[in-house]
Amino acid sequence: MAKIQPLPAASSPAPLSSTDEGQQVYTVWMKSLVFNGNGCTVYGADGSVAFRVDNYGCRGGREAFLMDRAGRTLVGIRRRSCFGMFRRWEACRYSESESDGGEETRTAWFAVRKAPGGGAAVTMHGSGRTYAIVGGCSRKPDYRIIGGADGAAVAAVARKQTPAGVVLGDDVLTLTVAPGTDHLLVLGLVVVCGLMNRCL
Repeated sequence: MAKIQPLPAASSPAPLSSTDEGQQVYTVWMKSLVFNGNGCTVYGADGSVAFRVDNYGCRGGREAFLMDRAGRTLVGIRRRSCFGMFRRWEACRYSESESDGGEETRTAWFAVRKAPGGGAAVTMHGSGRTYAIVGGCSRKPDYRIIGGADGAAVAAVARKQTPAGVVLGDDVLTLTVAPGTDHLLVLGLVVVCGLMNRCL
């Protein structure tokens, strides 16, 4: 009879500083809440659904939408290509306009390109700020998002591990976001990594 044993502790990238108070921790389950859908579900620290992602198409589709728990679209991510060649992923932020009677408006937000040496480079529209995704484009569930002039990690993604040390499957991840970081930006970048790796 087969025995069920925990996997050895996962070798994850350098985590965020453990002295940071105010870190937000999410659990990302790479499964959609929509029957036969492709996407993922993001749970908050209290265990309730915080965000959900669906692409409403086949796995590895051309676009996906990050929504809040009520199903309101917050971020749209679309693959852009030129002359049939993949170029980049572009994200738009959605917001409701009070002056237009609650109509949604889209604003270009960031673009992601695969970096030549692995990982990905992120450019923010308007501000010119840059981020880097280190290790996230190699189908491994462990990676970091680096930002700012000092190159500090603003978020880390790793396989979820129970308090007893049992490492859960490849489709259950822990997302740790540093204090003062835009959570929607980090979640958008996690979605882009999922699309690049054809997990969504």
